[in-house]
Amino acid sequence: MSRTSVVYRTLALMILDLMAVIGAIGSAYFLRFESGLFPYEEFHPFRNYIGYLTLLLLATVPVLAANGMYRPRRSISWVDHSYSIFTSMSVAAAIAMVFSAVMWPDASSSRLMVAMGWGMTIAYVTAGRFVVHRIQVALRCRGIGAERLLIVGTGEPAHLVLERVRHSPAIGYRPVGFVAETPGASVAYGLPVLGTLESIGETVREHQIHDVVIAIPTLSTRQLLDVVTQCNNERVNIKVFPDLFQFMTSGVNIGDLNGLPLVSVKDVALRGWNLAIKRAMDVVVSALLLVVLSPFLLLIAAIIKLTSPDGPVFLIQERVGLDGRPFPIIKFRTMRPDAEKETGAVWATRDDPRRTRVGAILRRYSLDELPQLINVLVGDMSLVGPRPERPVFVEQFRRTIPRYFDRHREKAGLTGWAQVNGLRGNTSIEERTAFDVWYIENWTLWLDIKILLKTCFVIFTDRNAY
Repeated sequence: MSRTSVVYRTLALMILDLMAVIGAIGSAYFLRFESGLFPYEEFHPFRNYIGYLTLLLLATVPVLAANGMYRPRRSISWVDHSYSIFTSMSVAAAIAMVFSAVMWPDASSSRLMVAMGWGMTIAYVTAGRFVVHRIQVALRCRGIGAERLLIVGTGEPAHLVLERVRHSPAIGYRPVGFVAETPGASVAYGLPVLGTLESIGETVREHQIHDVVIAIPTLSTRQLLDVVTQCNNERVNIKVFPDLFQFMTSGVNIGDLNGLPLVSVKDVALRGWNLAIKRAMDVVVSALLLVVLSPFLLLIAAIIKLTSPDGPVFLIQERVGLDGRPFPIIKFRTMRPDAEKETGAVWATRDDPRRTRVGAILRRYSLDELPQLINVLVGDMSLVGPRPERPVFVEQFRRTIPRYFDRHREKAGLTGWAQVNGLRGNTSIEERTAFDVWYIENWTLWLDIKILLKTCFVIFTDRNAY
């Protein structure tokens, strides 16, 4: 994105945010004093809130800017974006209220009106940002405004970057080609190899590259600095894709051992009280969902039995969970009763002929997984965690994929960090393992809530659900 485009985008967002604040305060005043929905003893004219509104407008843009809300960010989730808006507008409202009380101590105002204004400000700013986001995503998916991307490397990490970009058009990247570590092939993964590390600066300039992703984990420090220096001379954005299993965790803590400084790069987040908190949320949420969804679950069960009377409603299948212990997982049956009679355990595929007509719909929207709320309630699973696999696949993967069995240090989940990041179905097991191990080592209660919220959106958009 050019500097001029960034400036125009930032100004447009600032104007939109300020208009949203004005609209929110105006709507709150109308609801409180003009709509007749809320009784009041004393009528306050709108001029009583002009000072507060002015202070709120003055605080909004600086607080949002301090929270990074005007920086172009391609891959931030909407859950994170909404949370940032919530915290930013709450801080702006608090600043406006404090300064208003100091500057106009004798002014009369309605606390309900101020509270409604706070809530509606968050709602209006979020709605405005959401509309802009959807327009931007639609344009990017059509190739409008896409940035030209150069991938440094031709190995498996570079392939992973290319596949993720191709499967995520909303990010807004258009891969142009690769840069190889040494001269050799002219084509890699269907794209041209445009040069080598020594000439990357010329390649960036010649092909008008906007962003560079370095995907060679084995580069020496000197080589990496040379690449960054050449790219910096061409004023492009540079990102480094680390090796999945050399960089499993982003949580690096500094500590000491009786005065000797130590750097901790691996810790287990789910211990002690954290385990108790996570289990309490599992029990409460799964019990509530089972009660609320029980009519819907009964309806699905009846439809399965009516459309496929030869088999059972539920599929009870052995999966591997905490510490490698097997447990029976419960799912709605989505395939013919004899689906694996001749093949044994195999992966489901897109347009799998073994599925029933109803099963295809259930799998598309992950409704077949809902009975696993029972597994969560009894303690075999958690709401969030690594998805459990069948024993035959676990034995296969643990022999070939580094740290695969580390996924079983915690309970399996109904949904997981890998799944909400598009790693479902026939996707990279290595990448999925990296996401699962990162989740285990960086768990927080907010991360679980974030994953659950993202799951509600992903089930309607995920192309790998089959």
